[in-house]
Amino acid sequence: MSTTNISDDQSKREEELVHAVIASFEKTSNPRLREVMQKLVQHLHNFVRDVRLGESEWGSMIDFLTAVGHMTDERRQEFILLSDVLGISMQTVAVNNEASGSATEATVFGPFFVKNAPPIKIGGDITGGAPGQLCWVEGTVRDTQGNPIGGARIEVWEADDDGLYDVQYADGRVAGRAHLYADPKGKYSFWGLTPTPYPIPHDGPVGMLLEATGRSPMRAAHLHFMVTALHKRKLITHIFVAGDDLLISDSVFGVKESLIKHFDIQRGDTPTPDGRDVGGLPWSRTRFDIVLAPA
Repeated sequence: MSTTNISDDQSKREEELVHAVIASFEKTSNPRLREVMQKLVQHLHNFVRDVRLGESEWGSMIDFLTAVGHMTDERRQEFILLSDVLGISMQTVAVNNEASGSATEATVFGPFFVKNAPPIKIGGDITGGAPGQLCWVEGTVRDTQGNPIGGARIEVWEADDDGLYDVQYADGRVAGRAHLYADPKGKYSFWGLTPTPYPIPHDGPVGMLLEATGRSPMRAAHLHFMVTALHKRKLITHIFVAGDDLLISDSVFGVKESLIKHFDIQRGDTPTPDGRDVGGLPWSRTRFDIVLAPA
């Protein structure tokens, strides 16, 4: 901690305050809550002392967090967005998803998941008429021993070709999201859209922060997955598009090498896996084999 030019008396005064605030939580009956609050106080006070935070700067921070709260509603979670761009979301993912053999790596949840997405059968279509290039996605769900996990629930969601999720539209549409179940051999497949890059919402306080710090709001192209099965650790992850220029500068630090997949472009006259008529338009296909860790 930088205390250059800070007198011993001043340093002692500051330390006494830190200890007093930490001690105020000693009677917290929940030991985990006590630990978290005391560590939080320690780190926050260290930050204030390290940067010698000015009172006007403190006021600006309060104003910023207030604006983040005002921007948050049932359709938009600006606090998750803030956590994402600071890398806190990815750090929390890392802490809570320790490596487990061949298990698929996790990444950020993001602010656009919606419960009760419509069900589809294997080979179904999640697009809901959203604009974009059709993409055939297939793979298997297995455990770390290689055994298929029949009945695994697979939630998928993604942005459309205009860079928007369905919840970002005001008309209540449901598109680019669904859930399905792996078959008894652990196999799954569905039609989605070839992922394209898009900016995270940057018309609010988080966007102002990115602009002020010279950072881009762009996310690398990706498709979200959440996979659950009995006695297995819940997997929240994405797959990313090989060759995307944004893989090295994803605004929420979500890219992992193991999650980069090839989306192979097919000519419009190439037969589709299920015989679907794509109207002569190019489409893509990719494979994502999922491995779930033990719970």
